[in-house]
Amino acid sequence: MASTTTTSPGTKTQILVIGGGPSGSYAATLLARDGYEVTVLERDVFPRYHVGETLLPSASAFLSLIEADKLVVKHGFTMKPGAAVKLNQYSQEGYTDFLSIDKDNLSWNVVRSEFDDLLLKYAGKSGVHVHEGVKVGKINFDGERPVAAEWSTKDGRSGTINFEWLIDASGRAGIISTQYLHNRTFNKSLKNMAVWGYWTNGGVYAPGTNRENAPWFEALTDESGWSWYIPLHDGTASVGFVTSDEASVAKRREARERCEGTDKSPLTEHYLDLVKLAPGLQELLKNATNVKEVRAGSDWSYNASKYSGDHFRIIGDAGAFIDPFFSSGIHLALGGALSAACTIAASIRGQCTEKEATDFFDIKVGTSYTRFLVLVLGVYKQVRAQKEPVMQDLNEGNFDRAFSLLRPVLQGAGEVGKELTEDEIQKALDFCGGLLNPATPEMYKSVGARIDPSLMRSDGPVMLPDEVAEKFGKQDEEMMHILHSVNARKPLHATMFDTKKQFSNEVFEGFVTTCDRGNLGLKKVTSG
Repeated sequence: MASTTTTSPGTKTQILVIGGGPSGSYAATLLARDGYEVTVLERDVFPRYHVGETLLPSASAFLSLIEADKLVVKHGFTMKPGAAVKLNQYSQEGYTDFLSIDKDNLSWNVVRSEFDDLLLKYAGKSGVHVHEGVKVGKINFDGERPVAAEWSTKDGRSGTINFEWLIDASGRAGIISTQYLHNRTFNKSLKNMAVWGYWTNGGVYAPGTNRENAPWFEALTDESGWSWYIPLHDGTASVGFVTSDEASVAKRREARERCEGTDKSPLTEHYLDLVKLAPGLQELLKNATNVKEVRAGSDWSYNASKYSGDHFRIIGDAGAFIDPFFSSGIHLALGGALSAACTIAASIRGQCTEKEATDFFDIKVGTSYTRFLVLVLGVYKQVRAQKEPVMQDLNEGNFDRAFSLLRPVLQGAGEVGKELTEDEIQKALDFCGGLLNPATPEMYKSVGARIDPSLMRSDGPVMLPDEVAEKFGKQDEEMMHILHSVNARKPLHATMFDTKKQFSNEVFEGFVTTCDRGNLGLKKVTSG
C-alpha cells in the first residue's frame, strides 16, 4: 500500500496527478481504488492554509463513494444544517435547509488546512503514491499528448516522471491551461475582490432552532457586494467580504489615506469599514475579536474553453472557478475529479474512444459550471440591484444543457432552439435568484395548505413569477415569494444537493457515468 512520502518520485507511473488539493486527492483515490497506479505530486507540504471553508451537501455524497465521509464526520468539523442568506436590507433573510430536503444531506464548515490534509493522507492510505514538496515546472508533450513532467524540490532535487495519463489539479496556477493551452478566460461580470479574516467569540445564528449555527451571508448596505460568516470547529469564525473591483479600489484608497502617518494597517482598516455595511454581521460580531491577519485576493472568476485533451484532464481550480458565493468551488472540484476518473477509466477499459471520453468530460464539466455561474450571477443581480450584460460569460450550448428544463419555460416551447438572447439570460438570472427568497418554515406551510400540493413538489411543473402572479394574484406576496423559491429549486436542487441520484443519470454524448468501485467508467445509453 502506498502512502504520503517526501522521497523523490520514480521515473514512471500510469496516471500522474499534479496537485494534492481536494480535486487531485479525490481523483487519485478513486482511480487507485480501481486498481490503477497513481502518483500525486504536490508542491506544498501539508497541512497548508487555504480559504473556502463551507461545503455543499454534495460533498458528503462525493466522499461516500470513497468511504471518506465517515473520516470527515469523525474529525469533528462543524455541522452545517443549511445557509442563511440576506440578499438585501429590505427583507428577511432566505434560508436553504439542507436536512429538510434529505436527512442524509450532511454538510460541514471545515478548516481547509485540516480537510485538505485529511483527503491527501487518505489518498496515500488508499494506494496513491503521494509526494509533497515536489513542484512540476514543465510538461513534455508528444504532439498534443502530454507524456512526462519535470519536477523539482526546494532542497535542489529534480527529475522527470513519465506517465500514460495526466490529471492537472494544480489549482489557480492551472499549468496546462495557462502555460500550454492558453485558454483561460476571466469572467467580466464577476470582477471582484475579497478580503477576509478570523474572529473568536462570535455569535450564533438562530440559537435554539434547527437552523442553529448555520453560516450567514449578507448583502452590504451600499450594494457593493456581500459578506460571509462561517463558524468553524476550532472556535473561530471565518468572516469575509466580496466587493466589486471598482468599489474595492475606492474603499481601500480611503482607508490608505486615513492610515497615513499611523501604524494602522490600511487593509485591516478597510476590512473593519466593511463590517459596518453589514448590520446582521455586526450583530454576530458585537462581542467578537479579530484574531488573525487580514488577507485579500482577486482575479478568481475564470473558466477554460476546454478541460481535456488526448490523455489529460483538467479539474478543480486548475480549470475554472466562479465565486465564493454558494460554495461552488469544492462541489465543482469533486464533480470534475469524479468525471475525470470515470472518463480515464472508460478510455483505458475500451468502453469508449478517448475522443468520446474527452467530449463527455468537457460537456459534463461545462454544464456543471454553467448551472452555478447563472445562479451566482442571479444572486449578484439582486445584491447590486442592477442589470449587467453577461452574455460574454456564457456558453450557449452549455446553457441549453444546464437549463434544459428551464429554457422552454423562459422562451415558450415554440421558441426553443433559437439563439440565446440577453433578455432571456436576464430572465434566467431573475428566476434563479428566487432560490433564496426570504422565507420561513411557517410561510412554506401556509402556502402549501392553500394550493395544489403538486405545485410544491420538486417534480411538479415549473412556473415563472409572471405565471404565478397570473394564477394567484400579485397581491399575495407570501405566495409569490414561496412559489418563486420552490420553482427555482426544481432545475437546481438535483444538481446542487442530490449528487448520488443525479451524477450518473445525466446523459451527454450518449453516455452516463458509472461510479461504483471496481467499475468506474462510462456506459453507453441506447435510445428508445
